[in-house]
Amino acid sequence: MTKSKKLDFRPNEFVVYPAHGVGQIVSIESQEVAGIALELFVISFEKDKMTLRVPTNKATDIGMRALSSPDVIAHAMKTLKGKAKVKRAMWSRRAQEYEQKINSGDLIAIAEVVRDLHRTDDQREQSYSERQLYEAALERLTREVGAVSGGDELAAAKEIGDVLTSRVAA
Repeated sequence: MTKSKKLDFRPNEFVVYPAHGVGQIVSIESQEVAGIALELFVISFEKDKMTLRVPTNKATDIGMRALSSPDVIAHAMKTLKGKAKVKRAMWSRRAQEYEQKINSGDLIAIAEVVRDLHRTDDQREQSYSERQLYEAALERLTREVGAVSGGDELAAAKEIGDVLTSRVAA
């Protein structure tokens, strides 16, 4: 049995935790849990007012990763410009798929959810659950794009909004 690969993250570095989005490593600390010494990443999610401790040797298994590269961000923006692909399955099934994509931590999958659930003023209104999923995906996308571009979430939100509205105009 091989030991999980240890990631090379440093304090003050931003990372993506699949279920919570972008967080910042505050420190790496050792703790004893049930008589076993563990080395833990302490990750702060400022917006959610939450702190998470992740064993360093389990970080890759969990899916924790570094921020996306500018190439991946560009690919996500290209995905947003595409035509919405809405399956004709029941909403409960689609909602589950959207939820899985959001919690996967995969930026392209999250961009697909934003693209598919985005509504313009002339389209029918979203249901409550549709709006919740859309806003969750949009927030994850905005946070990561903002963190990659230097921490400016407002500029990232504007950029994403511009891409979505230009898609409609085209």
